[in-house]
Amino acid sequence: MKNKNSHSRTINDNLERMAKTLYDYWFVQFDFPEENGKPYKSSGGKMIWNEVLKREIPEGWKVTVFNDWIEKTKTGDWGKDKIEGNYTEKVYCIRGADINGLNGKGEVKAPQRYILKNNISKALKPDDFIVEISGGSPTQSTGRIVLLTESTFERFDSNIICSNFCKAISLKENEFSFNFLQEWQRLYDANVFFGYEGKTSGIKNFLFESFMESYFVIKPPKVLVERFYNQIKNIESKKQSNLKQNQKLSSLRDWLLPMLMNGQVKVE
Repeated sequence: MKNKNSHSRTINDNLERMAKTLYDYWFVQFDFPEENGKPYKSSGGKMIWNEVLKREIPEGWKVTVFNDWIEKTKTGDWGKDKIEGNYTEKVYCIRGADINGLNGKGEVKAPQRYILKNNISKALKPDDFIVEISGGSPTQSTGRIVLLTESTFERFDSNIICSNFCKAISLKENEFSFNFLQEWQRLYDANVFFGYEGKTSGIKNFLFESFMESYFVIKPPKVLVERFYNQIKNIESKKQSNLKQNQKLSSLRDWLLPMLMNGQVKVE
């Protein structure tokens, strides 16, 4: 099972690199396919100097802040560890520690909690994002992110919420999901979020509102974004299928290993 999981992780790493490379080629280098199928910038596509970004961008592209992409945000909850009074709604609570697992870099051990029925509106949906807003370390900034897909929810048997140390994001247009994810991850890998952190009682906090309102990003035309979305959707589907299979194998391991250790079952 270990070799199977390692093989799946390798496949997922390759799928992630494919998505990242395509995003970089289309939306960072600006060599997306133009109307004749040629790479836009390399084949002489018109570029316009943008004073805000201090660089050239393709003609007709916009510069916005991330807030312009967002429809709403949801705060987290923690609830109770068992049914107690009006805390009756079973959920799985995603913490910052679970984000890597949801992204395929480790196991997901989101705790099962019970929240107030009035707070079930905090339940998340496909195409929502979870962003870590508290935590991190001296070498790891806050701001880790995960995109929830329909396949993500198949890995749980009840609603999902995020913890108080995270924030959920819903976009105005779901077709922009993969662009949002890739641009956010690109900035995270470039250590941009270290510049948007404060401290409360020794815990690092991501200055979410400040970043969302002030950091300028390129917003490509929707027609190109839709083409990218359709390309990446297939890659993401394969990745989530592997993660779901890995979770089943891990559950089988956790069930079988204790019985092997105490002699209840034997492998001939």
